[in-house]
Amino acid sequence: MTASTRETGAAPTTRRIAALDALRGFALCGIIFINIPQTMDMMHDLSQAPAGIRLFVLGRFYPIFYLLFGLGFGLFLRSATRRTDKPRVPMARRLVFLGVLGVLHHLLQPGEVLLPFAITGLVVLLPLSYAPARVNLIAGAVLTVAGVLAGVGGFGVLPGLFVLGFALAQNGFAERLEQLGVALGVAVAGCAVLAGVSYLVVVTDTGGELVGRWFGLLFSMSMAGAYAAAFLLLLRTPAGPVLSAVFAPLGRMALTNYLSATVLFVLFGGLLGLRWSNEWGTVGLLGAAILVVQAVWSPLWLRGFGYGPLEWSWRTVTYWRRIPIRREAGSR
Repeated sequence: MTASTRETGAAPTTRRIAALDALRGFALCGIIFINIPQTMDMMHDLSQAPAGIRLFVLGRFYPIFYLLFGLGFGLFLRSATRRTDKPRVPMARRLVFLGVLGVLHHLLQPGEVLLPFAITGLVVLLPLSYAPARVNLIAGAVLTVAGVLAGVGGFGVLPGLFVLGFALAQNGFAERLEQLGVALGVAVAGCAVLAGVSYLVVVTDTGGELVGRWFGLLFSMSMAGAYAAAFLLLLRTPAGPVLSAVFAPLGRMALTNYLSATVLFVLFGGLLGLRWSNEWGTVGLLGAAILVVQAVWSPLWLRGFGYGPLEWSWRTVTYWRRIPIRREAGSR
């Protein structure tokens, strides 16, 4: 779950796209506040959830995660192509290992995303990786619209956003990110308008239940788009270095942090009696505490190691050989 433009199989990444790492970390911070109540069976009555959670958090961060995951695999495949004439073999191993982690993770968190990620990657992304960027942009858009119209919730848009992210990597989005300031500003404005229109359709109950589900999902996705573009713009401001210092290490260790957060909130959520409760304030405090711990330990770990523990395991299986994990002296 890392993004880079040049990787080596035997050493830590020598060049990273810090903005994408930070955006991934930002998305993880929002996801935990939904994963906790979902796993603790608190989502059976969303009317009891705080209005701020329902309006600003629920469904707003996973679309960012989906898109970044597809983009990361596009960058990975490009890197693998420079090292082997069969780059999709390590890509397939990468997805299979993710699926195994997802099966294990499902035991703690039913409804987790890693297994769907792996299946979608193998069934949809791997075949489409042979297609050019223009075809994948169209395919991703069609699949995303189809996912919305299916009205089956957030996982419905997973294939489309995966493919769109992959197509962005093919188009060099990561490398051109510094030149996209105006486009990001337009994206914030456009997504905000779309979110406003969608919200009005939902709250006025225009068009019935199915239309409400369509526009509810569209509202979530447009909010996610506005969040992502606004965050990337904030990284360009004087606050950018601080934001990057906090969120980029979280994003570089996204797999480790995602899974370790589950272990922590299942353990402490049970001790705090969160299961089947309506203690949303406790959820907020527990999520914030876990994020503080991860925000402290992630940069400390990365001072001495090139990858997070699970990222290293993932990379070792991907390349089918032991990869050095310790950071070389003087490396970034």
